[in-house]
Amino acid sequence: MNRITVAGIALLVVLAVIANGSLFTVSQTEQALVVQFGKVVRVIENPGLHAKWPIAQNVIVLDKRLLAADLPGEEVILGDQTRMNIDTFTVFRISDPLRFYQAIGPVSQNIHGRLDSVVTASLKRVLGNNTLLDVLSADRDRIMSAIETQVNTEMRAFGVSVADVRIRRADLPQENTDAILSRMKSERQRKAAQARAEGAEASQKIKADAERERTVLLAEAKATADNLRGEGEGQATTIYAKAFGQDPGFFSIWRTYQGYRDIFDTGAGRLVLSPDNDYLKYLQAAPPQPNPPSPDPSR
Repeated sequence: MNRITVAGIALLVVLAVIANGSLFTVSQTEQALVVQFGKVVRVIENPGLHAKWPIAQNVIVLDKRLLAADLPGEEVILGDQTRMNIDTFTVFRISDPLRFYQAIGPVSQNIHGRLDSVVTASLKRVLGNNTLLDVLSADRDRIMSAIETQVNTEMRAFGVSVADVRIRRADLPQENTDAILSRMKSERQRKAAQARAEGAEASQKIKADAERERTVLLAEAKATADNLRGEGEGQATTIYAKAFGQDPGFFSIWRTYQGYRDIFDTGAGRLVLSPDNDYLKYLQAAPPQPNPPSPDPSR
């Protein structure tokens, strides 16, 4: 083998080493930074085959997919002084690889520590203004939205965009559970007693109003009945007087027979009278024939 052949082979080897050190690929799920002597000279966000200077430049590959970070439990004091152990998880992505590299460095896992501190601080700020009932109710979505907004705003400085922050588990400390449950029970009992008292008060008011309306209606009905009875008795007296004036003899006989009927109709009536009592005269003899009425001169 002559020197030319050896030199050619050596040149091919050198070219292969240079090509291997200068060419790299970026996949669909990645983004890359080309760093020269610790300084970023190029940001690559498009997938494909790319080139760099060998030896002098190196490539840092970062994931551009959504990433999840499970953060350890943290004790938080709520607005009603309730202590809770809260575990959270955060979904995020590296949205600005240059800023991420400048703030965090080449190791993407280092973001977890920074993310943990930011989420913990936001949890304490937001939950410190809310009660336990807020956290356990439908208002929880509003609380988590506020935490997500704060975390996303702070993490932009690190080139990270936060897609979601969720509470995975929220537990009461064991020493506080019984006291909180007792307080919640007392609160429910207080509200129940208040509701019963308000119901009893409303019931008494309704009964009093109904009794007052009943009394007024009965009084008005009695007054109306008395008026009608007085009018009827007045009309009856007028009719009796008119009838008596037309034929006093007939009216006397008719009233006597009315008395007989009222006393003897049931057969239980008893009278102790002498036989010659004037009251029995129509039982002993027929009454005299009444005089016919005189003709009305106006007709």
